[in-house]
Amino acid sequence: MAWIYLFIAGLLEIAWAIGLKYTDGFSRLWPSAWTIVGMVASFLFLAQALKTIPLGTGYLVWTGIGAVGTALFGMLLFDESRDPFRLACILVIVAGIAGLRFSAQ
Repeated sequence: MAWIYLFIAGLLEIAWAIGLKYTDGFSRLWPSAWTIVGMVASFLFLAQALKTIPLGTGYLVWTGIGAVGTALFGMLLFDESRDPFRLACILVIVAGIAGLRFSAQ
């Protein structure tokens, strides 16, 4: 169950990171409110996951999911660069996340 919590925390991190773009520096009420709710929820799920997953592994997987997801959504939503080298670097992060998941006991 801890890995499910961690995955949800990572998805919520993607949501709040994207939400930051829509808050306009926290000057827009509803995007700001939803972004803050996403942040809190992400931390709560991360905290639950870290009850059993080692801290370093959990934190790295959480930030990795957030980084990869945010980069991919940035490409889709905000027309950010799809440079092959950038995509290769994202794949390296995905490989690292998978390696940490399968090496954790």
